[in-house]
Amino acid sequence: IVRTAIEVHFPHHGIVGEEGGRQANDAEYVWVVDPLDGTHNYIRGIPLYGVSIGVMRKGCHVVGVVYMPETDCMYAAERGAGAFRNGRRIHVSSTKELARCSMSFDSGIRRAPRRTLDALARLAPRVFNIRMFGASTVLLTYLAEGRIDFAVEFDDQPWDFAAGVCMIREAGGVVTTPTGETPAMDSCGYIASNGHVHDQIAAILAGGDEERRNR
Repeated sequence: IVRTAIEVHFPHHGIVGEEGGRQANDAEYVWVVDPLDGTHNYIRGIPLYGVSIGVMRKGCHVVGVVYMPETDCMYAAERGAGAFRNGRRIHVSSTKELARCSMSFDSGIRRAPRRTLDALARLAPRVFNIRMFGASTVLLTYLAEGRIDFAVEFDDQPWDFAAGVCMIREAGGVVTTPTGETPAMDSCGYIASNGHVHDQIAAILAGGDEERRNR
């Protein structure tokens, strides 16, 4: 349904999606779509899932839309125009101390247990509490409206978080790759935060990488 709508209204735009679609990464505008983010939550009856639609222009995230069917919440953001939930402006939290932070952490620990558990062990003693939502649509919208303060994901694909990049930035936060770069079309994983604690998180994770290199 999403792909058909894009093809009808924007026939010259590219489409990249988890469920396939027309590949045109060299187009000026590329839509990055995950029609059901949080699939395993959905099939187990856990109401934490959503539709994620991001738009990139010349490699930059310029639009993000997330729809959460269970709560009928529509999140939308446009570069330079702010982030909104059902038409109301949203903002990231103002928390500045890690010890007061609620964080979301990568639920795919089984894919790389050594790396993820090492990172979790470094972060856990420094924060107030930790959640694992199992869906970037959920955790990134929660972050954009200040329900949590930062999130770390190592293996999420571009369609999982393309909408969230614009959303977080327009809500006043920061999103980078786990190694500190600006997210791109082929990026994998991210650190997303309210901005106040971003450098601290990146330094903690980088310290773990440095230790592993020196072993």
